[in-house]
Amino acid sequence: MTSHTARNPLKFFLFALLLIAVDQASKLLVHHYMAPGFAGQVRLIGDWFKLYYVTNPGMAFGMQIDHEYGKLFLTTFRLGAMVFIAWYIVRLSVRGAASGLLWAMAMILAGAIGNLIDSIFYGVLIGNAPYGSPTPWFHGQVIDMVFVDFWEGFVPEWVPVWGGQYYTTPIFNFADACIFVGVCIILIFQGTFFPRLDEPQDEVESDETTEAIAMENPTNEAVVATTDAIATEQLTEVSEGSEPESSNLTENENPTQETPSEPAEEVQPTSETPLAEGHVSNPDKHTNS
Repeated sequence: MTSHTARNPLKFFLFALLLIAVDQASKLLVHHYMAPGFAGQVRLIGDWFKLYYVTNPGMAFGMQIDHEYGKLFLTTFRLGAMVFIAWYIVRLSVRGAASGLLWAMAMILAGAIGNLIDSIFYGVLIGNAPYGSPTPWFHGQVIDMVFVDFWEGFVPEWVPVWGGQYYTTPIFNFADACIFVGVCIILIFQGTFFPRLDEPQDEVESDETTEAIAMENPTNEAVVATTDAIATEQLTEVSEGSEPESSNLTENENPTQETPSEPAEEVQPTSETPLAEGHVSNPDKHTNS
């Protein structure tokens, strides 16, 4: 696996802290300077984009868990999600993950913590826990204020859970927007953020590509193989060169020492002597005759 440079997670946590500060400031400003509901709405762009102060006892975008302990369960879940996301950011930073992924995770962390602060403390700090809550702690209502008002009406009866009820487009806050944008960034750029999952396969493909190129150019491969073989033979001869020389010397010395004992010179005269005598004797016979 390709090595990646580890990153310092501190800057991503500082970015998350900045987003949390913006989220909390916007909520407290809305709480102290705006009247809830239709009377205190502020139109920003026509009638479809405005500030509208509402409190949300449930999840993001106004969704709720309809149970006595639903809020407590939701707050506990947010707390666990916050711890997990923070740990995951540290892990990704150590492994050298893409910066875009870490910035997106920091946005999700900021959104989770922003709404978690509302759930844990707002029931005590500003007293907005729902009536009948067993305790104001962990039962604070999240403040929402961003209203994109392009639809409202009754949901058809055939729709499960929400059928037959009157709804408008969700009213959300800055923390919800951070979570939404962070998730969208990860989904859009997931191919860029998670390339290391395909790295082992890429290495195999690169090896196969190299082999294919070598097969397409057999001449170069043969030249390299021949060069390697010649180099191997030369190294073998150099390493074994001293032994053949010593053996050759011993073999040459033994015949020279045995040569005087063998009648080497007598062998040649034996084959040539009759011929010499024949040639010499024949003229004598002719002269005597």
